Amino acid sequence: MAYQRRESNNNMQPQRRILRTQTVGNLGESMMDSEVVPSSLVEIAPILRVANEVEPINPRVAYLCRFYAFEKAHRLDPTSSGRGVRQFKTALLQRLERENETTSTAKRGSDAREMKSFYQHYYRKYIEALQNAADKADRARLTKAYQTAAVLFEVLKAVNLTEAVEVDDEILEKHTKVTEKTQIYVPYNILPLDPESSHQAIMRYPEIQASVIALRNTRGLPWPKGHKKKVDEDILDWLKAMFGFQKDSVANQREHLILLLANVHIRQPNPDQQPKLDDRALTEVMKKLFKNYKKWCKYLGRKSSLWLPTIQQEVQQRKLLYMGLYLLIWGEAANLRFMPECLCYIYHHMAFELYGMLAGSVSPMTGENIKPAYGGEEEVFLRKVITPIYNEARHSKGGKSKHSEWRNYDDLNEYFWSVNCFKLGWPMRDEAEFFCLPVEEIRADRTEGSETVKGDRWIGKINFVETRSFWHIFRSNDRMWSFFILCLQAMIIIAWNGSGDLSGIIDGDVFQKVSSIFITAAILKFAQAVLDIVMSWKARKSMSSHVQLRYLLKFVSVSAWVIVLPVTYAYSWKNPSGFAQTIKNWFGNSKGSPSLFIIAVLIYLSPNMLSAVLFLFPLIRRSLERSDYKIVRLMMWWSQPRLYVGRGMQESAFSVFKYTMYWVLLLTAKLAFSFYIEIKPLVGPTKEIMQVHISTYQWHEFFPQAKNNIGVIIALWSPIIIVYFMDTQIWYAIFSTIFGGIYGAFRRLGEIRTLGMLRSRFQSLPGAFNACLIPAEKVEKPKGLKATFSRKFAEIKSNKDKEAAKFSQMWNKIIESFREEDLINYREMNLLLVPYRADRELDLIQWPPFLLASKLPIALDMAKDSNGRDTELNKRLNADVYMGCAIRECYALCKNIINFLVLGEREELVINEIFSKVDHHIEQGDLLVEFNMSALPSLYVQFVQLIEYLMENKKEDKDKVVIVLLNMLEVVTRDILDDTVPSLQESSHGGSYGMHQGMMPLDQQYQYFGTLHFPVTEETEAWKEKIRRLHLLLTVKESAMDVPSNLEARRRMSFFSNSLFMDMPVAPKVRNMISFSILTPYYDEEVLFSIDLLEQPNEDGVSILFYLQKIFPDEWENFLERVGCSSEEDLKGNTRLEEELRLWASYRGQTLTKTVRGMMYNRQALELQAFLDMAKEEDLMKGYKAAAEMNTDEQVKIEGSLLTQCQAVADMKFTYVVSCQQYGIQKRSGDRRATDILRLMTKYPSVRVAYVDEVEEVEERGRDKNRDTAVKKVEKVYYSALVKAAPKSVDSSEPDQKLDQVIYRIKLPGPAILGEGKPENQNHAIIFTRGEGLQTIDMNQDNYMEEAFKMRNLLQEFLKKHGVRKPTILGLREHIFTGSVSSLAWFMSNQENSFVTIGQRLLANPLKVRFHYGHPDVFDRLFHLTRGGVSKASKIINLSEDIFAGFNSTLRGGNVTHHEYIQVGKGRDVGLNQISLFEAKIGCGNGEQALSRDIYRLGHRFDFFRMLSCYFTTVGFYFSTLLTVLTVYVFLYGRLYLVLSGLEEGLNSHPAIRDNKPLQVALASQSFVQIGLLMALPMMMEIGLERGFRNALTDFILMQLQLAPVFFTFSLGTRTHYFGRTLLHGGARYRGTGRGFVVFHAKFADNYRLYSRSHFVKGIELMILLLVYHIFGHAYRGVLAYVFITVSIWFLVGTWLFAPFFFNPSGYEWQKILDDWTDWNKWMNNRGGIGVPPEKSWESWWEKEQEHLSHSGTRGIIFEMLLSVRFFIYQFGLVYHLSFINKNKSFLVYGISWLVIFAVLLLMKVISAGRRQFSADFQIVFRFIEVLIFLSFVSILITLIVLLNMTLLDVIVAILAFMPTGWGMLLMAQALKPLVVRAGIWGSVRALARGYEFIIGMLLFIPVAFLAWFPFVSEFQTRMLFNQAFSRGLQISRILGGPKKDRSSSNKE
Repeated sequence: MAYQRRESNNNMQPQRRILRTQTVGNLGESMMDSEVVPSSLVEIAPILRVANEVEPINPRVAYLCRFYAFEKAHRLDPTSSGRGVRQFKTALLQRLERENETTSTAKRGSDAREMKSFYQHYYRKYIEALQNAADKADRARLTKAYQTAAVLFEVLKAVNLTEAVEVDDEILEKHTKVTEKTQIYVPYNILPLDPESSHQAIMRYPEIQASVIALRNTRGLPWPKGHKKKVDEDILDWLKAMFGFQKDSVANQREHLILLLANVHIRQPNPDQQPKLDDRALTEVMKKLFKNYKKWCKYLGRKSSLWLPTIQQEVQQRKLLYMGLYLLIWGEAANLRFMPECLCYIYHHMAFELYGMLAGSVSPMTGENIKPAYGGEEEVFLRKVITPIYNEARHSKGGKSKHSEWRNYDDLNEYFWSVNCFKLGWPMRDEAEFFCLPVEEIRADRTEGSETVKGDRWIGKINFVETRSFWHIFRSNDRMWSFFILCLQAMIIIAWNGSGDLSGIIDGDVFQKVSSIFITAAILKFAQAVLDIVMSWKARKSMSSHVQLRYLLKFVSVSAWVIVLPVTYAYSWKNPSGFAQTIKNWFGNSKGSPSLFIIAVLIYLSPNMLSAVLFLFPLIRRSLERSDYKIVRLMMWWSQPRLYVGRGMQESAFSVFKYTMYWVLLLTAKLAFSFYIEIKPLVGPTKEIMQVHISTYQWHEFFPQAKNNIGVIIALWSPIIIVYFMDTQIWYAIFSTIFGGIYGAFRRLGEIRTLGMLRSRFQSLPGAFNACLIPAEKVEKPKGLKATFSRKFAEIKSNKDKEAAKFSQMWNKIIESFREEDLINYREMNLLLVPYRADRELDLIQWPPFLLASKLPIALDMAKDSNGRDTELNKRLNADVYMGCAIRECYALCKNIINFLVLGEREELVINEIFSKVDHHIEQGDLLVEFNMSALPSLYVQFVQLIEYLMENKKEDKDKVVIVLLNMLEVVTRDILDDTVPSLQESSHGGSYGMHQGMMPLDQQYQYFGTLHFPVTEETEAWKEKIRRLHLLLTVKESAMDVPSNLEARRRMSFFSNSLFMDMPVAPKVRNMISFSILTPYYDEEVLFSIDLLEQPNEDGVSILFYLQKIFPDEWENFLERVGCSSEEDLKGNTRLEEELRLWASYRGQTLTKTVRGMMYNRQALELQAFLDMAKEEDLMKGYKAAAEMNTDEQVKIEGSLLTQCQAVADMKFTYVVSCQQYGIQKRSGDRRATDILRLMTKYPSVRVAYVDEVEEVEERGRDKNRDTAVKKVEKVYYSALVKAAPKSVDSSEPDQKLDQVIYRIKLPGPAILGEGKPENQNHAIIFTRGEGLQTIDMNQDNYMEEAFKMRNLLQEFLKKHGVRKPTILGLREHIFTGSVSSLAWFMSNQENSFVTIGQRLLANPLKVRFHYGHPDVFDRLFHLTRGGVSKASKIINLSEDIFAGFNSTLRGGNVTHHEYIQVGKGRDVGLNQISLFEAKIGCGNGEQALSRDIYRLGHRFDFFRMLSCYFTTVGFYFSTLLTVLTVYVFLYGRLYLVLSGLEEGLNSHPAIRDNKPLQVALASQSFVQIGLLMALPMMMEIGLERGFRNALTDFILMQLQLAPVFFTFSLGTRTHYFGRTLLHGGARYRGTGRGFVVFHAKFADNYRLYSRSHFVKGIELMILLLVYHIFGHAYRGVLAYVFITVSIWFLVGTWLFAPFFFNPSGYEWQKILDDWTDWNKWMNNRGGIGVPPEKSWESWWEKEQEHLSHSGTRGIIFEMLLSVRFFIYQFGLVYHLSFINKNKSFLVYGISWLVIFAVLLLMKVISAGRRQFSADFQIVFRFIEVLIFLSFVSILITLIVLLNMTLLDVIVAILAFMPTGWGMLLMAQALKPLVVRAGIWGSVRALARGYEFIIGMLLFIPVAFLAWFPFVSEFQTRMLFNQAFSRGLQISRILGGPKKDRSSSNKE
């Protein structure tokens, strides 16, 4: 959605206007009042900002600022002509009047004096205080202070002028300084490039310095005359001066280029440390930037303009000039960025001029030095170069006109693929053919009387014409269709002749007959040639002569073959029959020769043989296609026309082998199945039927003489042939499941899928962590098969390793992110964390307590009960690894703590002796034998007591600690140790210690533990952490087996742990990693839920918040624990807590906030990883947390501080741009979304927001001679703007304004949105992205901290070759996070999940046809930036813009891979209506794809097998679904023909009719697709792989029980309808699905509008077919066969008619049903008209529903009419079956039936006309006539029944006969609307249509209402719909019932 997608004209107006009242109401009340300014008064916004900023300090100054703003507004727009200006001025004036009264009393002296003193105060406090701005934050504040000071001076000057006071010199002096500094201190994006910021951390990196120095080398550049030198001028400033680029665009590209070079420079092996830019880095970037340009020059046979100087010193400067020029052109090209070769053309000429200027060349024309054609004024490049070409792209008429009538981006770009483009000239000629308009527009211009009509010759479409036709599917994949048709022909011939076995082909005659397939092949080739000519007709003008020649020659040659092959074939027979004999008769009956035909076939096949050979050697084919030699080009020219893209796309020989094997196996299986199961068994029965002669028919037979019962044969074979063409898709599903599963297993998916598995593998986790996520010094990677089967990592033995410290930092960061996201509570967090600060004294590794919990208490119990059986105890202790770890760690910590506490010498001696004894026995391994273990529990109790005192750490507990220590000593010496402790004996002289020292005075008595290190005074975090951990290990009794308990946390932990064992590139250091950006397009979805929105109940009384609390109960509890509240009530009224609540809810919806948080994890991860890379050992051991906690203001000011460096590196490597297209408009209209976006920028300071700013500017257009005044015109001007959050003021005590700061504003040639909204939105913002990778993320996605750690690994894939190429798009897997809402959401998420995992895994490898589907993919930014961007944007044709990026990448020699060790979250639609809208969008998108040039080129330029992969995974999937539905239609209409004509009765005894096995197989195949098994297979395999096959089976059964087949059958209808309709008539458009929570009831009228044409009408048609079949066929057919054949069709009918009501929450609640009925009636009866939306009236909806027909071409209309003819068959067939016809077969019967129809229609017309004429004046007469008509109708009916013996069955048959006829007439009338309107009967057509809609509505409504009578139906439905939630123990009934009041009581009231 994130974009503007509306059917509007070219100059699309923004959707949200600033309403007249909006600006008034909001002014002065919201935080953003300074932003709510009409677009024509933009200049006063800074003054209002300053007023708001100073208001808390000095209200009078704020008043003066506002007054000055008012004056300035009046000057800017004196007549208030701009939109909303008058209201704005009035509101501001009212505010000023109020403020003047309140502030004038407080002022001290005159306003001038007040302003002066305030200015001086501000200067002192804000500017002088910050003069030595050291760090980033200060620099930003200073920038802001200078801007404020400049505005204050402006106001001061105005006030002084009013009061006629001179401005003081002192102030003028200050102002001069301020002006200077304001020029320098401008808001910057990432790099502060002003001279005073050179000491900032990011500017001190050598790679940045090197790039900056290289760019500032302007030696020898010829500056224009009169140019004023500035400090730090660089190459780009020179380019700006010479070529007229915009200032902000230059600033933007300067930063872009510096970062690009710096990042590539640092990656070079051994870069120089001194700041000099590495030449290798320059060359690498040059190569990437200009690869496409050089290829273009070579293709067109021109020399490139990249001339390098011979002097080595100048080479670097020249390269930078060339790169700078390209980026500047690209940066200002706006919509032309979609036309890469157009940019090549512009660059080619400008680079040549650049070269000329530097070489000092002299123009041969003028004799002066060469100057640029469009010379150096500001914005000249935009005005003169970009705008004219941009205007050409605006002729789409909003996509309403046919594709063939306007040129899309591709057409305009492909004009530059031929040498003719140079005719355009430079400077470009206005009269060039490129600028000619289409004929229609020229006529329109002439009628409007405009003079400037450009030349008549419209160049037309270029290379390709997108025509609406099903033939495209054949034309794009002709080799595949030919293959299937020839196989079918061969199989039928083999089955028909001889024995009917495959072995029969050896028989000469059979073989000769089979060889006739070559004739068919020639005919198909002929069809292709004709199609090519017809389809390309409208592009003929722009075609080069050799392409036209090729089309002509192709046509001539295939025509020749169509004659030659049949003739030689005929002559190869000795005794020909049939067809061959006829030919012989024509050409003379001379003797034949078989060899002639063979020779002809060999010659005919020779090109195919050649291409087969080349297919086996892809390397040769690749080089031939890319070659520019004339002879090679001639050879390739015949096989395919020369084209700029799609050359040399072949893969490596091994890849070719893999996908060839895949398809060979698949096709073998498919053809064997078709032959043995479908074709062969049908041949015998067919032969029998052909011999039966039928003479009696049950209707008027037109062709009684037809031979062989040809109608029956067609009816029998048609469904089977359609299934033959469709079932490859089924085989594809089966094979993709098998191969995808195997590949997934080899990639180690699902090795760790449960917590149990994670525990068992946890010991190797730290090793895997460090191997994957920590940069290694030297890397030895295992290779080959062994690496696939097993991966062993070095285990980390001890805390002393740096590795352990690194592991703990990252692991803890992940666990903390779980806590922040409320997935776990504090208890679980403590159990999952490992110690932050590594304790160097412990020589062991400390595992997370969740592994060790309860191990110690259990071990104690075991020891207590061991009774000296030491071997058994040993065995039991060693059985559990973690138990051993827990015991060792507790012992080590106990030793550590006691040694720390005890200070007395004697005690130390004793304790050391005890511990050394224990250590000695541990080494000997006889500890259990030597010591008495049964006393351990009492020691344990005392020790726990001690730890608890240490946790409290209170002084008054000291005596208790002493007693505890004595008790412990006693237990150890008395009960545990068998022998005595010598030092203890000595110290107490034989007595017991300290007890019997006689009557010595107290002070002389030695008191044990008298001096203790207690309370602990220097209690550090590390100490606290140690004590807490020990306490956990000792006291947690219950097992932590279920930690974490949250399912999502478990899934994420297991996936992350599993991914570390997968094969991924080794991580580089952060400084050496590939830099990347993320770009998210956003239009106007929710940013952050407001409290009102969260608490607003829907019609059932359910609020979003209530719903979320019920769906995520554990996360809600965790949230309350985190914010320290016990219930929801505690949150109310507290602003901070309400903010937290809004965030909590927004993180669980599909909001922008969720996406931004997820993406910003990347930055946090990079900062931590940079810390781990750069920290010295002591910092590392203290931990990142310690560094972050030290991050006070003082710390950050130290520029060298580690943290600042980490942030600077993160800035260099990662940028996040959110493209909020409407932000400017939202801001000016005071929309809360703008406030929320600003809040996001403030929360994440490194987020950047790009938007399209629309400003009204007043332009002078000459003078009015009569009045002698300037004629002014308000013009709309568009800018691409980038903003960041403005810094806080110095006084943080002030109520700070949250504001943004504009960094860049780049003017556009016009509205940014010409094509599809989202790609245009991405395109305008792409210039603000940085780095070499670009990840496109949609608005419904999420990311996780643990996945962000793997980002640098992923980016390394760009440096690896995958096959013969490095990747250009890295595919990522997604996790669908919306599956837990309802069963529908679950089906959808399962279906989607299997596509983004197993589906794409297979597409990428082995099939090599993965494209780009949706959004987590990472693009090679430089590759795509020079090749048309990351999506295509032409209106309508590129509706599914994403996949076209993949097509484009592949055609241009890219490579798309898929990686499964990293995942991104994604939301999907969750309600049936949302899902259907999504399916409709995708269906329409695929319909448009089928017409597109990309699919045509891929179909022709891939080899045969890769083309098959491409077809079946894009358009083919949708075409196969269409064929599935077509099978049902063809089968039923065939049966209708057999039943009504009486042929079925005549042939009843024949097995082909009675028990037709192949037909049953065909229909079984159809139902296999229909109920979604195609989707289910890969889905089950993926669930099996990742969660175990038992889970897969349970899920499958559950899905069947929850009626997944109903959902899939319903989806089938949606896809078919929209795909087919788009191909025929167009009408594709973006459909916003809305990303809300769908647990609301959709009204009946809503469902009717959405599904009436796609499902209901089709369902009723199939139902009528089945009924007719049932009535007239049952007398002579076994019921079983009938049920078997029609059961799936009845299922289809039921689903299409009733699924929307079944999947509708509360769909069977009686009260809702009544409301729906009222609503539907109201909707049906409302009148339509201009401005009445379809939701309000049936008439408006009906007109809109057939809108697509008005844009459909003649072909579409004719096809629609032909399709409508089928509805007349019923009447023709059924009237002969009425009992009173007495078996009369005359044609007259049919004629009379039409008279009846016309009579009824006439009667209706008379009544409606009478109602209009008489109902007012002659009401009684009219009523009397109505009664008469009714009575006569009844009497006629009774007479008929009596006279003609009419039965009830006859009445039913008459209805079934006549109703479809009326519908058919309606469809015809709609198709011929213009004629019908002219004839004046459109009103009657509408009335008839309304009648039909009422009938359809009743048919649907009655069963639903009947079921709603029974209360249990509603219960059952709820259980089915929300089983997902039930199984998680949620109160869905409460969600649906909601906290609503009892309805009955409210009704009584």
